Amino acid sequence: MLLNLKKKIQEDGTSLPLQYSFDLSKLSCDAVYPFVSPVQVEGTVDMHGGFAQLQAAVSFDFSVPCDRCTAQINKRLTYRFSHTLVPSLTNERDADDDRYVVLQEDGSLDLDHLLQEDILLALPNKFLCREDCKGLCPICGKNLNDGPCGCSHKEIDPRLEVLKQLIK
Repeated sequence: MLLNLKKKIQEDGTSLPLQYSFDLSKLSCDAVYPFVSPVQVEGTVDMHGGFAQLQAAVSFDFSVPCDRCTAQINKRLTYRFSHTLVPSLTNERDADDDRYVVLQEDGSLDLDHLLQEDILLALPNKFLCREDCKGLCPICGKNLNDGPCGCSHKEIDPRLEVLKQLIK
């Protein structure tokens, strides 16, 4: 959604409601296409006479394999984002400040792109089916959440392997 604020941003007290959806189903994350429903966006853009405040809530269905046991995880995720929209930065030190989003020269903002970045940054680095997921057995590949596999997981420090030969 292209949001044009060129004329409205100078107004004070005006509010623009937002309610729409956009598609991320073709966006790949680690060779998986996890977005299984359109991203629903609800929020407002409040004008403050020279800048605007964006408040947005996004929700979507997300499906990925667990990073430990590969069981499929299906969740409905919801995130809230807030941004200060400005036509230009007032000084150089604000250039590194992530709080400000600078509008394009024509006063527009690609809201889909901004929210896509926010969503990707908000997603966890590791997806687990549950906090105490035991993962897969490295020897036989059995899901250890379903019970023990019976494999011997006795590990010997390779530096001490020579001592084992001396005992024999």
